[in-house]
Amino acid sequence: MTASVIAPTSALKNRTKAQDTTVTDPALVKRAVKAAALGNAMEWFDFGVYSYIAVTLGKVFFPSGNPTAQLLSTFGAFAAAFLVRPLGGMVFGPLGDRVGRQKVLALTMIMMAAGTFAIGLIPSYATIGVGAPILLLVARLVQGFSTGGEYAGASTFIAEYAPDKRRGFLGSWLEFGTLAGYIGGAGLVTLMTALLSTDDLTSWGWRIPFLIAGPMGIIGLYLRMRLEETPAFAAEVEKAETNRPKVPLREMVTGQWRALLLCVGLVLVFNVTDYMLLSYMPSYLTSELHYDETHGLLVVLGVMALMMIAQPFMGALTDRVGRRPVIAAGCAGFLLLSVPALLLIREGSLLAVGLGMGALGMLLVCFTAAMPSALPALFPTRVRYGSLSIGFNVSVSLFGGTTPLVVTALIGATGDMMMPAYYMMAAAVIGGFAVWRMTESAGRPLPGSAPSVTE
Repeated sequence: MTASVIAPTSALKNRTKAQDTTVTDPALVKRAVKAAALGNAMEWFDFGVYSYIAVTLGKVFFPSGNPTAQLLSTFGAFAAAFLVRPLGGMVFGPLGDRVGRQKVLALTMIMMAAGTFAIGLIPSYATIGVGAPILLLVARLVQGFSTGGEYAGASTFIAEYAPDKRRGFLGSWLEFGTLAGYIGGAGLVTLMTALLSTDDLTSWGWRIPFLIAGPMGIIGLYLRMRLEETPAFAAEVEKAETNRPKVPLREMVTGQWRALLLCVGLVLVFNVTDYMLLSYMPSYLTSELHYDETHGLLVVLGVMALMMIAQPFMGALTDRVGRRPVIAAGCAGFLLLSVPALLLIREGSLLAVGLGMGALGMLLVCFTAAMPSALPALFPTRVRYGSLSIGFNVSVSLFGGTTPLVVTALIGATGDMMMPAYYMMAAAVIGGFAVWRMTESAGRPLPGSAPSVTE
């Protein structure tokens, strides 16, 4: 068996054959993880800012008179980003399989930063009238389109750089970035709300969190531009007749239909439970259980901080025991504990709410720690970025992003306040079936790639 060392200056020059072992540079792997995680952190920084400052944005960008209509309009612009995510995935995914992961991830970083930064520059409705909400919608569509290529590309990038035996641990830092970004965005808005008057927040203070995306984007772009292409993609280019391997979109879908269905099922349980806990539960505590809004938000932030602590340890566990047992444990936990956890939350005391939310958060870590390494392993190198982008974004748009809306509608139609628990249980059943049908990937080379070890 021969070995080829993938160094920062020679990723595209080192050929990896089927019998080769790719030896990765630990310093380069760390830079790849940091660069990929920062993009996810930026996406969720914006998510946290937008969610927590939605009432103020409604006053700034939409006609005054009806606060409910303002809030609904603000969230409507927010939801519009989910509609274009699959389109972004269909563009950036195949492009990443053709020109390279690093180039496309640099492009999505620029677009995400530009879209978020632009929101901070848009004049108010009082200044330019209907142009304000139109520009807000355009900026949100740019964000959503770029996000369509971000998660699949970032998880692919880390997975293709990571040594086989540490892919779970290194991949878990991607979702660590997600949690850090959300806490950073939500925490900044909470701090500004406490320090600024309502008039100051409405007139200029709301712009600050969005303008921060500018320097964050420059830092992220710098980190991503310093990286070489992944060893797996470099080997794929070497095998091709041209440096621009073309893969038809049809091959990414019909040629990978079984893996795509597994991807949709895994992402469904991952995102339904994610959006239920981190996006819907604060509203559930406030609107349905009449819980104090500030305490509810602080509980969610506390749960996310706890998840951050557990994230890398759970990622390392997936390397030892496998992705399937960890994901299966999460599915079984949501199936068995969703009702007890929601009953604790409905009890209403701070301790009970904390325990119920904490239990759901620890179950969610089973997914956030395992998915960044499990999902890329479903697809071969030739179509990995494109197929994963399509499957991931279709599932997020249809099931994850719609979770708060669907659950609210189900509660309204049935009057059953336990509907969030039942919805998570249904998602757990679908996820459990996907886990049953997937192949264990821990400690093994990615499909179509040579074995990978660290120096």
